[in-house]
Amino acid sequence: MTATVTPPSTSATAPRSSAAASRRPGGRSGPSTIIVTALLVVVALYFLIPVYWVVVAATKSTEDLFSTNGFWFAPTVALWDNLAQVLSYDNGIFIRWFLNSVLYAGIGALVATYFAAAGGYALAKYEFRGRNLVFGTILGGVLVPGTATALPLFLLFSQLGLANTYWSVLLPSLVSPFGLFLCRIYSQATVDSSLIEAARLDGAGELRIFHTIGLRVLTPALVTVFLFQLVGIWNNYFLPLVMLSDSGLYPITLGLNNWLSQVDRLPEFYELTTGGVLLSIIPLSIAMVVLQRFWRGGLTEGSVK
Repeated sequence: MTATVTPPSTSATAPRSSAAASRRPGGRSGPSTIIVTALLVVVALYFLIPVYWVVVAATKSTEDLFSTNGFWFAPTVALWDNLAQVLSYDNGIFIRWFLNSVLYAGIGALVATYFAAAGGYALAKYEFRGRNLVFGTILGGVLVPGTATALPLFLLFSQLGLANTYWSVLLPSLVSPFGLFLCRIYSQATVDSSLIEAARLDGAGELRIFHTIGLRVLTPALVTVFLFQLVGIWNNYFLPLVMLSDSGLYPITLGLNNWLSQVDRLPEFYELTTGGVLLSIIPLSIAMVVLQRFWRGGLTEGSVK
């Protein structure tokens, strides 16, 4: 007697194949992919539309700024004239403000990142009494807004004779509680204790271990802390407003606000303000483009290859 083999029913496999076809690579279905993509597009537009408006506004004269569509270019492009006025007005005071911001944000972000890495690494890899208390105290600093500490810092720096100096803005920028918190969490997750012990057995000192092993492993976290601190210091307005009275020490945010406050009396300051805002976002954009490869590299470290 010959056994017969019944082929599988096409009706039974059809739903399974259709369900598989409706899935996307990575296990995400079609509708959820559309929703996530739509949300990302909305978020991207939320951040990019103001930048686009600044670019368009910087190409217009004061008359065109109020007589034409705010989201489209005017018939006459005055971009280069506006930028030339920005750079030459008041003997090039904008360049002085720009360099001040580079000093405050560049040195402040770099030193703050190093201190955050050293503190986070120490709190994560060294056992000592009161470690959790120290970390909790520093973590509490994340909850304190900068505006709440500006006035006490001004009174303190006034007694020390540091008010209205570069140090009055630079010194508070050297501390980043959030950066230390992030570096501690990242050190616990990525810096292998056995690697540190192996370096100690080879005769390496603690500082050498931190600089040759710790900093290299912490690179993605350091880039994140540096970018956050750079953007925060560059856009800081209230602390320089409280600390500084000399316009030659102003950062770019305080200087542009000083120009904006004069538009009611002199409408041509609109051109200076919009052109200055356009120039002020260029360094942050360059920093993001240059450093994002380190950021993305750290996010994918340890992933399936």
